[in-house]
Amino acid sequence: MKKLFVTVVAALLAGAAMAQMPNVKIENHQGDIINTSSLVNGKPTILSFWSTTCKPCLMELNTINDQLMDWLDEADFQVVAVSIDDTRSAAKAKALASGNGWSDFIVLYDKNQDFKRAMNVNMVPHVFVLDGKGKIVYNHTGYTPGSEAELLEVVKKLQ
Repeated sequence: MKKLFVTVVAALLAGAAMAQMPNVKIENHQGDIINTSSLVNGKPTILSFWSTTCKPCLMELNTINDQLMDWLDEADFQVVAVSIDDTRSAAKAKALASGNGWSDFIVLYDKNQDFKRAMNVNMVPHVFVLDGKGKIVYNHTGYTPGSEAELLEVVKKLQ
């Protein structure tokens, strides 16, 4: 029974590791509709799902933003921040992203939560690391101060 459990868990983890970036239409910060597949550009990507009401989300993204220039000296990657706020809250999300100075991020707005569902995100913050081909190589939910360093380590292994 124990062997069966270990085999099933290993198969699930292998399947999750081979998952790819889905193809979903979403709005960018300029208000244009883009396809998520266009985010796959040969560089590793930190993909973070957040909402305006999620304090840990904002803490994590602000910490990444504060360290981003130093991190980019160590690895070539991009950060994509995906707001899951609905249409009513989208203006607040855009103002929050601008106000926090996330100009080095690619900020997207998943107003209908299609991308969230396609990525199987159930709670935020939910962060993924994708390789340069769009394959999901790491993900976690929640945030504790200092845990963002693990993201950089995963990205550096992809170089």
